[in-house]
Amino acid sequence: MADVEGLKREAGVTACSFVRSGMKLGLGTGSTVKYTIIEIGRMISEDGIEVVGVPTSESTRELAESLGIPLMSISEAGSLDLTIDGADEFDPKFSLIKGGGGALTREKEVALISDSMIVVADDRKKVPVLGEFDLPIEVDPELWSAVSDAIRSSSGVGSSLRGGTESPYVTDNGGFILDCKFGPTIVDPANLEAHILSIDGVVQVGLFVGLCDAVVMSTGSGVQTIINPAGRLP
Repeated sequence: MADVEGLKREAGVTACSFVRSGMKLGLGTGSTVKYTIIEIGRMISEDGIEVVGVPTSESTRELAESLGIPLMSISEAGSLDLTIDGADEFDPKFSLIKGGGGALTREKEVALISDSMIVVADDRKKVPVLGEFDLPIEVDPELWSAVSDAIRSSSGVGSSLRGGTESPYVTDNGGFILDCKFGPTIVDPANLEAHILSIDGVVQVGLFVGLCDAVVMSTGSGVQTIINPAGRLP
């Protein structure tokens, strides 16, 4: 476990090579990107860089504040230079499944206003086709059952309410999450994303298409940086 955590830490720190003083940064959520946030805090206190962050979750906000990272809201930021975040899966075209940590709506809002996006992940998240990881969908709490029925009807896919009906998981936005069991079949994530977003009661879907510009990936033999050739990085 120490080796796994060490590689996660190395990947998180390596992602900071894309950070420059003066940037407005999207600060992601997850077990690997937390090391990025810790390193950004060190870069501020020891190297004297000046950045401001927009957190994608309350847990990230609390961590960033504890490290002395200046923060602003999404609305205050307007646009961002760079977002660094995690992923639950990524495919060869750099499409992502995100939302395992429950922050997909804020994560997507932040990614959409960013000039570029770096993902930090371990090599278990690299897949040929998305969907082995259940696809998270944030939904209106009053409409979750209807959304579940609509997805089953239109896609033939079952879903489960995260946390169960007795104590459902509630996002930072006050929504519920459906975890949808597509299996490794999501070959056209852009169309699937558009379809799911058209369903009444859906707040956001954990498919990120055309947003990831590079993946900093930890492997058993070290850390690799994979650049998206169709991405926005110089």
